[in-house]
Amino acid sequence: MNNNDILRRVRYALSISNPDMVEIFKLAGHDFPECDIPDILKKEKETGYVECSDQLFELFLDGLIIMKRGKKESTAPQPSTPIETSMSNNMVLKKLRIAFNFKEENMLDMFRRAEYAITKPELSALFRKQGSKNYKVCGDQILKKFLHGITVFFRPPA
Repeated sequence: MNNNDILRRVRYALSISNPDMVEIFKLAGHDFPECDIPDILKKEKETGYVECSDQLFELFLDGLIIMKRGKKESTAPQPSTPIETSMSNNMVLKKLRIAFNFKEENMLDMFRRAEYAITKPELSALFRKQGSKNYKVCGDQILKKFLHGITVFFRPPA
């Protein structure tokens, strides 16, 4: 899955409008023009498609965290550091977990809603540090199922 796909799915699940997306980017300290939003929401084969870079996608997720949970209160301002590696599915899953303030049971519930069986140890392995003995890479299918679960949660079928 690329960043554009994930962005589209999160936007749909949460019913985020274009002005709301602009606001989310602003919360992360980035001015993103509303007129450019449709281009990052297009599919690869559509005319006018613009790839959502890892840096831009991370800003969106950080803004979503601030929107959902509020600005982090810290004693010293932390400088924004650009990411050096690409946004992995594990990082996306972690940032979404933070944004929604999901605990383990909430995460398992999202997977159940998507009719995907995952155990507590498997879930825990997705959040371990890369290089850890029990670390597991979050594949596209796992992330798709989680995104489907949050869609069902926030937009229940009629």
